[in-house]
Amino acid sequence: MQLSGDSKAQKVTLSIPELNLKQEITTDTTGNGTVEFSAKPISWSPENPKLYNVLFSTKQEQIEEKIGFRKIEAKGNTILLNGENIFLAGINIHDEIAQRQGRAYTSADATTLLNEAKKLGCNFVRLTHYPASELMVRMAEEMGILLWEEIPTWQNIQFENSKTKALGEQMIKEMIARDKNRCAIIFWSVANETKPTPARNEVLTDYIQLCRSLDNTRLITAAFNNTNYDAVSNTVKFSDPLIKLVDVVSVNKYFGWYNPWPATPKLIKWEVCLDKPFIYSEFGGEALYGQHGSSDVASSWSEEYQEKLYRDHIEMFENIPNFCGLTPWVLIDFRSPYRMHQRNQQEWNRKGIISDKGMYKKAWFVLRDYYAKKK
Repeated sequence: MQLSGDSKAQKVTLSIPELNLKQEITTDTTGNGTVEFSAKPISWSPENPKLYNVLFSTKQEQIEEKIGFRKIEAKGNTILLNGENIFLAGINIHDEIAQRQGRAYTSADATTLLNEAKKLGCNFVRLTHYPASELMVRMAEEMGILLWEEIPTWQNIQFENSKTKALGEQMIKEMIARDKNRCAIIFWSVANETKPTPARNEVLTDYIQLCRSLDNTRLITAAFNNTNYDAVSNTVKFSDPLIKLVDVVSVNKYFGWYNPWPATPKLIKWEVCLDKPFIYSEFGGEALYGQHGSSDVASSWSEEYQEKLYRDHIEMFENIPNFCGLTPWVLIDFRSPYRMHQRNQQEWNRKGIISDKGMYKKAWFVLRDYYAKKK
């Protein structure tokens, strides 16, 4: 605990009424104070997102917070929540409201987005590719949705630029300072789709170490995309110097869209960091809601093609031994000025399984049914 303001050395009372806990802390001249206590709180989980009122009182004021207690850990190639194996049924979400083409900035906005994740059967959301609003994080906590939060170290970042490292470090510090007490967050992510270079490896190594120094209670990951396919063994493999540093290995791979399927999906094997948990952090393809066509032709931009793409990936997931969860790209179509296909995009990314008007595409139902079976 740390106080701000001028009167930093003083007595602070901590109480959690529901746990019959009340303790007094004396802070030092820097405003820091430490307290340890023994209690048996109900563990927060997606099934039971229990939060406790926590009160901090001084002579001048009283601050009230809601805090949940849970434990997240990687054990071997599994992820454990409160000591139990958990499958992360997730989705990528942008912090924006498609219907009004603007940022999600209210509690109602956060509720709208997260309710869609709940309808889909998600217990997990990847907040991409930047920290979402604090309202989104707090709402997820109340609704029982686990979170991945990351800084926007994305693709062609200039790691050789000395300002890059400093900026990333500042973003990590701000992200963790704001959300370190939010039990919904289980992953800090330091990057998305970056190419290995000496400068990149050095910077991201420092980012990972910084995350651990600021918060050693959560798992560290990054979304990689530099996999390779071995045609002889029909196997996807992956090598990156950062593998040994992260707790969870996450991979973005767009088979059937940016990359052709190298073989029949259900026959493709994966040998990626088998001693660590694996998250399939991005896959998908674009479809225009209401457009119908061949399920075998990507250029049809049809709901049927996107639907089959999801079915094919689900078949392939059975061949990932350390598979612990997924976050397909993406929940809802979103504005993207570089998407300039005059008919099918018109400055929208159409990979959403929900259209910009809120209509469910065929792939939505495939994913919903899959998550229902994983419960």
